[in-house]
Amino acid sequence: MTVRIAAFYKFFRFPDYAARRQALAQKFCALGIKGSVLIAEEGVNGTIAGRPEAIDEALATLRALPGAEALEAKFSEAADMPFARLKVRLKREIVTMGVPGTDPNSLVGTYVKPEDWNALIADPDTVLIDTRNDYEVAIGTFEGAIDPQTESFREFPAWFRAFREKLDAEGRKPKIAMFCTGGIRCEKATSFVKAEGVDDVFHLEGGILKYLETVPEAETRWRGDCYVFDERVSVRHDLTQGEHVLCHACGRPVSPEGRQHPDYEE
Repeated sequence: MTVRIAAFYKFFRFPDYAARRQALAQKFCALGIKGSVLIAEEGVNGTIAGRPEAIDEALATLRALPGAEALEAKFSEAADMPFARLKVRLKREIVTMGVPGTDPNSLVGTYVKPEDWNALIADPDTVLIDTRNDYEVAIGTFEGAIDPQTESFREFPAWFRAFREKLDAEGRKPKIAMFCTGGIRCEKATSFVKAEGVDDVFHLEGGILKYLETVPEAETRWRGDCYVFDERVSVRHDLTQGEHVLCHACGRPVSPEGRQHPDYEE
């Protein structure tokens, strides 16, 4: 059986999210869905897997929520179920930044479609920032991207404030373009950056996964594999499973070359 995987998020006003949790969990469980769904007052975020028709029904259930009608998903396939169980969790934020007042529902950067991304990041007046964690960046990123070397998204605000001080000291006011796996972290990052007073802020709509799905490999500016938060660990440009495995000691992806190291233990 082919397993369809759907990665999705949507920022929207969701004041009764706690009251909706049980019904969502029961519905998804009945459909045989597995994976992780996070719900908060600011919206919904998740990656789920199941039969194609079950995924369609699950997404329809989410789109029936007031304000989530435009929720989009990025799809891929796997031969085996990549999740062990279903989790529907209540959160303060659907992606944790930890900066009070950061609200993508009221302030956000400019969305850039995957087919227009290459032109933006090729502009010498654009500074390209990878908003993901250091271990994600290590296995693949866009050509010319800055790696903040953060261990978690919570560290991004402090890093950006220091980076902006450096830009100001150099008298530079470039366009800021940001990206992440599925679009959620870079979208929230643009909300934070704009609240800090930076105007020319852009982010990759749909994230890396949508870019890999949309842009032909012959035209790509992506280098390496893309880390994903499930048992596939990484995907190639064609969204097939990569060759990285997860180290269950440190939680980091390990390449085929890394597994040849004398210190590696399976």
